[in-house]
Amino acid sequence: MPVNLPVIDPASLHPVTGVRLGWAKGEIKYVDRKDTLIVEIAENSAVSGVFTLNRYCAAPVTLCRSHLKSAKGIRALVVNTGNANAGTGEQGMNDAIKTCNTVAEIMEITPEQVLPFSTGVILETLPMDKLLPALPLAKDNLTADNWADAAEAIMTTDVAPKATSTKIMVNGEEITITGMSKGAGMIHPNMATMLSYMATDANISQGLLDEITQEIADKSFNCISVDGDTSTNDSFIIIATGKGQQQQISTREDSGFTAIYETLLETAQFLAKAIVRDGEGATKFISVDVQGAKSLEEAKALGYAIAKSPLVKTAFFASDPNLGRLLAAIGYANRECSSLDDLDTETISLYLGDVKVAENGGFAKGYTEEKGQAVMNQAEITVTLKLDRGEASTTIWTCDFSYDYVKINAEYRT
Repeated sequence: MPVNLPVIDPASLHPVTGVRLGWAKGEIKYVDRKDTLIVEIAENSAVSGVFTLNRYCAAPVTLCRSHLKSAKGIRALVVNTGNANAGTGEQGMNDAIKTCNTVAEIMEITPEQVLPFSTGVILETLPMDKLLPALPLAKDNLTADNWADAAEAIMTTDVAPKATSTKIMVNGEEITITGMSKGAGMIHPNMATMLSYMATDANISQGLLDEITQEIADKSFNCISVDGDTSTNDSFIIIATGKGQQQQISTREDSGFTAIYETLLETAQFLAKAIVRDGEGATKFISVDVQGAKSLEEAKALGYAIAKSPLVKTAFFASDPNLGRLLAAIGYANRECSSLDDLDTETISLYLGDVKVAENGGFAKGYTEEKGQAVMNQAEITVTLKLDRGEASTTIWTCDFSYDYVKINAEYRT
């Protein structure tokens, strides 16, 4: 089961003015399961996205990038699960285009105003005979309060849906931010298979939204790792309808920007952490806090060396304070960041929770196996790495590797 992942109360997911969501059961992979989603977006909304850097990116990712650049004004998202439409060549692109054309026809917009998303099995063509008939059903089901069902409709190997919602007051106006994500395996930047959609009725200019969407991704979904595998389909979308705020925010200096930005970031970080908490077979949620690096690149390289290591992750699953695995991972982080070639291990301090476990190149004075074991027995663990090299810091969120991770992925196509 997910590690301390809150159960969604549908009533807590506030509608966002200018956004409606509709789902259907297309039976794309599973019988009697929500697997098709349409999101309707009000005219004149700002929409921005960040996508996977995997060179085998899925056809829908390529089409999304193209449609966002067309400046036609995005009016709809369409999502299918059960099939990633990745590694499908020309047919995959034709199927993605046909999907957009169908959504455009039933919603009376242009195909360039539709962003398509797919998630599921790679190297299999989309079952269009199932997807296309489901689209009108999803359209007929559009309502503003469908966020909980929508979060369920985008799931693949997820155990639980992931969504959150917040209301804040900005300059005397109530602003709503609601978001959802899916992902449990094949999670690692860039980006860290995941999909996430956030919507707000704040009035944010397109240029500023493009700028902050990448920043928010870098501080949330690009700070998580379940298994070190970057998906072909990762996508993160922020929608700003502007329906809850009269005055547009177009610069960081505008009144209200900071409150809205911080709430968007908090929402994205909650959704990113939710993916890790629901990591395939996860039993532990682990925060890797790196402090005192020369650069953010160094800090992330060190954090991910720990977060990606199968030996470290299996030790966490076993609740085994095998600290040598942590030190080894730190020591080879220079493979990803050459500035760490001069890393002085004598100046590093390593903590499990509030227990100092290593310093001066070896065990910390006063450390005992019992102290380390007490921390490793916990469901949520913070690993803190203190350097003496600079002012940069970061936090990476990850989980352990359990028997179930192997079982889930070994049986994924059966």
